[in-house]
Amino acid sequence: MSDGNEELPRDAKIVKSLLKSMGVEDYEPRVIHQFLELWYRYVVDVLTDAQVYSEHASKPAIDCDDVKLAIQSKVNFSFSQPPPREVLLELARKRNKIPLPKSIAGPGIPLPPEQDTLINPNYQLAIPKKQPVQAVEETEDEESGDPIPSQEQKTDLLQHTPQRVSLPLGAKRPR
Repeated sequence: MSDGNEELPRDAKIVKSLLKSMGVEDYEPRVIHQFLELWYRYVVDVLTDAQVYSEHASKPAIDCDDVKLAIQSKVNFSFSQPPPREVLLELARKRNKIPLPKSIAGPGIPLPPEQDTLINPNYQLAIPKKQPVQAVEETEDEESGDPIPSQEQKTDLLQHTPQRVSLPLGAKRPR
């Protein structure tokens, strides 16, 4: 914290004195700028609302009542009162009348279902199933009299028979 009060603007000096009056002695210099930004934003919001209220009332300028109404609406919008204690107690009584379900889990720590865990496989790989070379040649010999199958025919057979494999994430590979 610097003691250079001479170069600070008036608003920054006010924020600094407010911090000091609340017993805050050690803070970063940017705290003052953050408070000023918050302060300016709040004032702009209140005065904008006051201007809207003044225009709605067909007044030529903003007066004290418009500012009070703007501040009151901002307080009502920003802060809400909790419900009365009696209402909370009644809600608690109603909720507590319903008994908790019996635990089905056995001994140990109850775990969530497998589909909700991170160790469950969550993706599948489509791996083409390879046929033995002899079976490929036999099927092609039956279809055509060409003893040497073309590369295109081999890839067609491999693509039509996919095999699905699921792998869990984070699992260690066997050695």
